[in-house]
Amino acid sequence: MFDIFEKSASTQTISIPTGITGAEESDDILVTLKAIGEIKKIKEQNSIPQDYGLRFGVKGGGCSGLSYSLGFDAAPRENDRIMDAEGVKIFIDNKSVFYLMGITLDYTDGLTGRGFTFNNPRAAKTCGCGSSFGV
Repeated sequence: MFDIFEKSASTQTISIPTGITGAEESDDILVTLKAIGEIKKIKEQNSIPQDYGLRFGVKGGGCSGLSYSLGFDAAPRENDRIMDAEGVKIFIDNKSVFYLMGITLDYTDGLTGRGFTFNNPRAAKTCGCGSSFGV
């Protein structure tokens, strides 16, 4: 269903096919093992039930036109794509999946800050905060 591969010497990722007809491997959504570990940690620290999934999406707004959204949902919505990454369910609505094709969701906890990061090769422009983009 998904493949683990080395993206760089220090970052292992899970490759999740989008399930879109005609999509190529480069359209897969990548989630780093570090991000998956942080998602599991957040669920545990906040007593979020294990069967809840991570809702990963895109919404209008932000200084570049669109912004990423992350949150937890008890169940998928109608027409969601349901993916699994190392036991973490990921729910993506059909509109968002097209904007997320090829993205890498990562987590950083370096000296310059900590939080989830989005590396989107399809974004034509981004803002300084890293959570807003345009196409």
